[in-house]
Amino acid sequence: MKISVIGCGYLGAVHAATLASMGHTVVGVDVDPGKVQHLAGGVAPFHEPGLDELLRDGRASGRLRFSTNPADARDAQVHFLCVGTPQGKTSDAADLTYLVSATQALLPHLAAGAVVVGKSTVPVGTVEMLRGELATRPDVLLGWNPEFLRQGTAVKDSLVPDRLVYGVEGGRPAAFHPATGAALGVTAALDAVYGPLLAAGIPRLVCSFATAELIKSAANAYLATKVSFINAVAGLCDAAGADVTELSEAMGLDPRIGSRYLHAGLGFGGGCLPKDIRSFRAQAATLGISAVEDWMGLVDAVNVGQRMRTVGLAAQLCGGSVAGRAVTVLGAAFKPDTDDIRDSPALDVADRLAAAGAHVTVTDPKAVNNAWLRHPGLRFESSTQKALQDAELVLLLTEWDEYRHLCPATAGQLVRRRVVLDARNVLDAAAWQEEGWVVRGLGTAATSGGLTAAAAR
Repeated sequence: MKISVIGCGYLGAVHAATLASMGHTVVGVDVDPGKVQHLAGGVAPFHEPGLDELLRDGRASGRLRFSTNPADARDAQVHFLCVGTPQGKTSDAADLTYLVSATQALLPHLAAGAVVVGKSTVPVGTVEMLRGELATRPDVLLGWNPEFLRQGTAVKDSLVPDRLVYGVEGGRPAAFHPATGAALGVTAALDAVYGPLLAAGIPRLVCSFATAELIKSAANAYLATKVSFINAVAGLCDAAGADVTELSEAMGLDPRIGSRYLHAGLGFGGGCLPKDIRSFRAQAATLGISAVEDWMGLVDAVNVGQRMRTVGLAAQLCGGSVAGRAVTVLGAAFKPDTDDIRDSPALDVADRLAAAGAHVTVTDPKAVNNAWLRHPGLRFESSTQKALQDAELVLLLTEWDEYRHLCPATAGQLVRRRVVLDARNVLDAAAWQEEGWVVRGLGTAATSGGLTAAAAR
């Protein structure tokens, strides 16, 4: 099939490359010339494992190209809208400006019978709003196909997704021929797009527009709830002298609960989860569902509170104040295997420490350049060894494998004080303590050692 992907950020670039790998002819369209130049050259303008290889393969096969001109999408049979829907500047609601602009730019170039499918995370009612934008083209079909990608594993999530969701007008009853059961309209088009995935047994759910619009936000709200719950329990464990890592391990063995996303630490960030739960809260407020509104507010507050709690623990480990202390922060990206620093918990903590008077050095395997451009008040080092030199306190804030596997003896030769705050609870505390380190986690105070008088100096 001939397919266009409108918007080539994290979602669009991965979607375009994976569709090309399935054998489709794909054009990616974006308003940013620099981004298009990178992608056209087979290099992603951001770090995503496996994406560069897909881009190069698509370019070499001739099935994948990129452009800044919406007219280059005119021959496509299916158009995917993959533009960003960030949090609004004056409210928690999603800003749909880019989505509307992309639809308006595409409108003059839609062929008769074309199918326009949204993938962006949007609030309920967005499809109806876009239907108004397409009112002059009753021959164009509209659908919604929410994405479920995770940065760092986006290529795998696209090639082997957990499920496919189609939002179509009239929902499932209208998606199939009543006599033959054959797929109709948007459902038939998306079945053709995802043929290899369906043949491999990937589950497919066909539903109404409203359901499809809510699914991604509801899923992210649940994940955020699970993370904030265990982080709140971590505070309880500190107060009670318990170990949240042991507690969560035991909870996770219950099949009704499961262990995924039940890991206490600094909390979540990035360009999706925080803004999605706030948008979900705003939707609940608009629809008068106070229970969801209040719940999401608490989840958000617990998450932000973990950052302030980490700053407070850092001060404790420095004898009451970080002022004048040399502090090294391991991690700048909001999560490992990405260079995305949007709403990064690590950088938020680093900024708060610097504001409290600490001399902060931040390092990260991939995100140093991005972070330096946005946080000029912090000092950055690309080398972990250089960043650790003469540190009086080390904070592990992004759980890259490089930091998980740091040698405590080697690191101990570089720092001035062997004190580490493991805000992701990923280090082998016993191994570090054997090398003379004071190790503090979040929710693990009872088992990770106290601060000795020597270390406090």
